[in-house]
Amino acid sequence: MKSITIKGSQRESVGKVATKALRNAEKVPCVLYGGGTSIHFSADTAAFKNLVYTPNVYTTMLELESGTFHAMMQDIQFHPVSDKILHIDFYQLADDRMVTIAVPVRLTGVSPGVLAGGSLRHNFRKISIKALPANLPDFIEVDISVLKIGDKLCVSSIKNDKYEILQPDNSVIVQVRTSRNAVADTEEEESSEA
Repeated sequence: MKSITIKGSQRESVGKVATKALRNAEKVPCVLYGGGTSIHFSADTAAFKNLVYTPNVYTTMLELESGTFHAMMQDIQFHPVSDKILHIDFYQLADDRMVTIAVPVRLTGVSPGVLAGGSLRHNFRKISIKALPANLPDFIEVDISVLKIGDKLCVSSIKNDKYEILQPDNSVIVQVRTSRNAVADTEEEESSEA
């Protein structure tokens, strides 16, 4: 999985007054969990642009005074009116510890059912998986070039040995449904004429 580097500085005080001063200085207060002791730090708001405002999923390399930490974003809080980032929690990754993350689903190919006028229904934009950090994919690729009208692809069709998918096997990821302007398959038309 791709990683984004964020440079931050550790916080000395963690009260309401200190956090308000950080936010006024265009910095985001953050906490890093999962490494034994929690590390409180802050970073510029602009540093989180590529991490937060994207459909992709990234791990993070946090560069602080006490060292560099491999982590992933666990939780984020936004201001209810201005949508500014108020606080971010990070979880420290370990090579031998499984993590759960929602990974984007990327559709590839052209569906013959859609070309015939069917409508494509993409039910899962992201799928939750559990894996070791080294096996985390950037996205899960689903080939829709085999889907005709009425066909669907379930979670069971995209199984992988490197990660465990947490959705039920019968969950429909993508399907092609019939629509009013759908054209019947040419094979069916020829068989009905004979």
